[in-house]
Amino acid sequence: MMMRASLIVAASLTIAAPAAAASVAQRAVEAAMTDSATGWNGGDIKRFMAIYSTGAKTSFVTKEGVLRGKAVMTERYLTRYDFTNALKRGVLSFVTLDYRQLGPAHALYIGRYTLTYTDGKTQSGPTSLVFRKEAGKWRIIADHSG
Repeated sequence: MMMRASLIVAASLTIAAPAAAASVAQRAVEAAMTDSATGWNGGDIKRFMAIYSTGAKTSFVTKEGVLRGKAVMTERYLTRYDFTNALKRGVLSFVTLDYRQLGPAHALYIGRYTLTYTDGKTQSGPTSLVFRKEAGKWRIIADHSG
């Protein structure tokens, strides 16, 4: 009976361990998202873009097509948003809608981004991001923001 109880406890710890690990990973991904938004809100494009992988295949899906590479994506943000003027840039925030751990080094984050402007107008839409853990940090390797 004692051995059976020990096996049940061991099995439940084994089942709970992946959930705890995913929870730690989710908190790390969400912290990275918050830090990226802090960069945006401070007009710091480098901090905003730090969340993206530097890999050549890092992609950003736009209505015009697929962009590849962090430098190309950074240039797109700089041409579309004024990082020197907070009034024109807006305040960025994210809300997590779904999170899935795809393995020990990959995760899917689905959320809603909102840009809030001083005149009360907002721009909001869904975002679907694939993350990869690189050198201990979670980095976006694929961005599907609408």
